[in-house]
Parts: sequence; C-alpha cells; structure tokens
Amino acid sequence: MSSIDTTFDAPHLPTNLRRSISNTIKGSAGNLVEWYDVYVYSVFAASFEQHFFSADDKNASIYIWAIFALTFLMRPVGSWYFGRFADRHGRRAALTLSVTIMSACSFVIALTPTQQSIGWLAAAVLIACRLVQGFATGGEYGTSATYLTEAAVPRHRGFLASFHYVTLVGGHVLAQALFLVLLLGTSHDAISAWGWRFAFLLGGVGALVVLWMRRTMDESMSHEAIESVKSGKAKGSGSMAELFGSYWKELLACFLITMGGTVAFYAYSVTGPSIIKSSFADNPVTGSVVTLIALTILMVLQPVGGYLSDRVGRRSLLVFFGIGGVVFTWVLFFVLPTVTNAFTAFVILTVGFVILTGYTSINAVVKAVIFPTHIRALGVGLGYAVANSCFGGTAPLLYAAAKSGGYVPLFVVYVTLLIAASLVVYVFLLRNQGANWLDAPEEMRRRKDSKEHRVFPMGV
Repeated sequence: MSSIDTTFDAPHLPTNLRRSISNTIKGSAGNLVEWYDVYVYSVFAASFEQHFFSADDKNASIYIWAIFALTFLMRPVGSWYFGRFADRHGRRAALTLSVTIMSACSFVIALTPTQQSIGWLAAAVLIACRLVQGFATGGEYGTSATYLTEAAVPRHRGFLASFHYVTLVGGHVLAQALFLVLLLGTSHDAISAWGWRFAFLLGGVGALVVLWMRRTMDESMSHEAIESVKSGKAKGSGSMAELFGSYWKELLACFLITMGGTVAFYAYSVTGPSIIKSSFADNPVTGSVVTLIALTILMVLQPVGGYLSDRVGRRSLLVFFGIGGVVFTWVLFFVLPTVTNAFTAFVILTVGFVILTGYTSINAVVKAVIFPTHIRALGVGLGYAVANSCFGGTAPLLYAAAKSGGYVPLFVVYVTLLIAASLVVYVFLLRNQGANWLDAPEEMRRRKDSKEHRVFPMGV
C-alpha cells in the first residue's frame, strides 16, 4: 500500500504555455534579486574590504573571502527550514519570505558604519548579515528550482526550468554591469567611498519590486496537498526523518549530481573572472568588459541548454559537462593566468562557460523530478545546499589560499576529481527516458514500494 495519496504528487498549475511562462518570470525574478545580492558582494569585495577591516591588515582580502565561504554554512539550515516551509505552506509563501529576508540584510550592509567608526562591530554586522543571507539563499534555491520545474509544461520543462540559472547568472551579470558603469562614470576611489553602498541598496529595492510581482504568482501545490501535509493526514509529511528514511537514495543522488557542478560553477564563474581582473589590473575596464560579455553569454546559453535537453535528454548534457570539465579545468587555471591578450582570455573563459552550461541549464529540473511533491523542496534544497556548502562556496577561498601558497596544481586536481566523480553518477545512475515523479507519480510510487527504483529517469 502507498503511504501517500499520489494525487498530491502532481503539480497544481495551469497547463497552458502562456500562463506557464508568466509563472516562470515571476518565480525567477526573486532568484535574480537574491543572486544579485550574493554576487554584488564578490564583485565589490575589493572596494569595501577596508571599510570592515583595517587597511593595514594584509589578510583583509582573505577575511572577505572567508566570510563569503562562511555564508555557505547556513545554506543547509536555510534549505531545511524553507524546504519544510514550502512543502507545508506552499512554494509562493516560501519564496516571498526568502526574498524579504535577503533584501533586509542588503539594506543593513549598505548602511553599516565603517571599521574606523565602530571598530570590530562593522565586521560583526557584515558577518551576521551574510550568514542570514546564506540562510535565505539556501531556501531560495530549492524552492525556486522546485517551483520553476512544477510550473513548466512537460514538453518545454527543460527550457522553462533553465531560467532558474538564467536569473542566477543574471544576478552576477547585473553586479558586474553595475561595477563597470560606476567604473566608467566615476573612479575606483568613488566606488570605494560610496559606490558599493549604492550597489547593496539597489538589491534591497529590487526585492520590493519582486514582492509586488509575486502577489499574482500561481501556487504550484494544491490547497488539498498543503492542508494534508500541515494537518498530518498524510502519513508521509515531508519531514527530515522521512527524507533520510525513505528517500536517502534520492538525497544522495541530488548531492552527487550537484557536487561536481557546484565546484565547477564557482571555480569557473567566480574565480575565472577574478583571474582575468588580476591579469588586467593595469587596465580594469578591459578586464571588466571581458568578464561581463562572457557572463552574459553564459546567461544566454542557459535556455539553449534547456531547449536541447528537451530534445536529446538531460543526461546527455550532464555527460557533456562532466567530460568537458575533466578535460578543460587545467586550461582555465594554468593557461588563463598567463594570457595577456583580452580576446584570448575571453575565448578561454567562454569555452569554460559553454561546458558549464551542460550542468547549469538543467540542474534544477534534474533534481526536482527525482522527489515526490510533498518532500520535493526539502530534498532538492538540502541535497544542493550541503554539496554547495562543502564544495561550491569554498572554491574561491581554496583557490586564493592555493595561489598564495603555491598549490594551484592541487586545487586543479581537486576540482577535476570532483567533476569526474559526478560524471560517474551521470553515466551510471541517470537515464534520459522513463517515468519520474512529475509525470508519472503513481508509477513511481509503485516502483518505490516494490523496490524497483535503481536508476533515476530525468524525463524529456
């Protein structure tokens, strides 16, 4: 006997393409704002580090990146809280709460007095705000990935769900674009004095716009499904105990799928641009332009990857990423730092982004389809957040430390091995075709009960 009524496992959304696109835009807008808030920190880090740490401290930049990595410790906590919240109260309510928290912290950072004014309290406020933002981001990823997958009509699911990373990368593009505009219109000194504060304020204001947009966003869970889980009428209530007891294989698969992808994403899209900026330190505009164009291409590539996955299958794209990442990572970290020609640097970074698209464009839908509705946001969010905390957010810090100590080859081996480990999962545990929890919940429940569930079909 099934422990849960499978009628609750189907998404409860309008099935026409126009409404699906509308929900995709509203659902991904908050993702754009939240990830802008994440990346505005990394893009403007060099401009505001002396406001939170002494200018005489040679380790100030290490502290700034350590804080960036520290926030990832809160992502599993956020994914647990918001995953449970989304599975019990609906996706829309969880998405609204997470973007509200994110924006409040952006306002606080923008208005925090400097270290010269309040001493160590300035750094304490920055750390506290970034920890809370890490908590909110942990909730946003799993819930938005779940919502965008559920909101997509089946034959266009890869394409529509790819906008999860369009907006994620778009947040980075916006932060880089703002930095370039300020650089062209003012100066480094002006950005250091007030430009970085304006950047954080902009993120807070953007969240208010998203809150207004999400008022008319459809809820992807039916009222009956929400009430069933909240009241405890369903035997499976989407708890951590159920996740680890009944869906530990799915959770482990989600973690392993994410592992190689997340380390590559932060190594390529955060550390890669940093390498270029360092190479063109004497001409910062050139470095910023190269980075901005490459990141814009990465953003535009996401729906292309999603569209292809609807035609050739999700697993095919993941295998392309895995093989490409294993082969190309050494080029990014050994060749790119030696390049002095802007076009060559652009080509190397863009090739890395093409490879990365094999993972980023479809990672939301790949993870969402392996969990049933009542535990989907929790499973996707926690599996991603733990892998992201262990391997993703630490990548820029590990590279900075490896570069400082002369251990870059070890860092390259580390990244390559993680991508290779995920490639093994893509090849042996995933399938392009077959029933999944979104399209055939009754069949998946039957397989689950009869222990026939040995691989994870992605659906096309």
